[in-house]
Amino acid sequence: MTELVRHMPLLQLVYASRPFGFDAGTLINILFKARSKNAAADVTGCLICRDDIYLQMLEGPAEGVARIYEKIIQDDRHVEVTELVRHEVTDRMFGKWAMRDDPVQSWMWTREEVDRGDVSRASKDDVLRVFNKLAAQPSEPT
Repeated sequence: MTELVRHMPLLQLVYASRPFGFDAGTLINILFKARSKNAAADVTGCLICRDDIYLQMLEGPAEGVARIYEKIIQDDRHVEVTELVRHEVTDRMFGKWAMRDDPVQSWMWTREEVDRGDVSRASKDDVLRVFNKLAAQPSEPT
């Protein structure tokens, strides 16, 4: 007799925010804590960080993603937190990373576009395209 295995849907959430007090030390601290807390909640994802924008994807069980996102909203290192994508998926894009990080510079929104608010008006497909491109680039899991 074969057993039917059901996969629970995962929540994939992407938000953008503006960093407050951005520097290398702050970023290292964010990544260290995120990797630990995400692993404990079975949440994976990616943080794209520059001094003008944080763009982050969180993916995993809905409860864990929601709990982490709520803490991000309350974190004073983030200003103007804007949810861009929230949907269910069956597969993780960054399943090998507790939190991948990348300072994407050349193929995402320019500073002028960020300042104009283009990120908050971007389509779901445009936002996911940024992460799909990054997920296709090799990197060591962390």
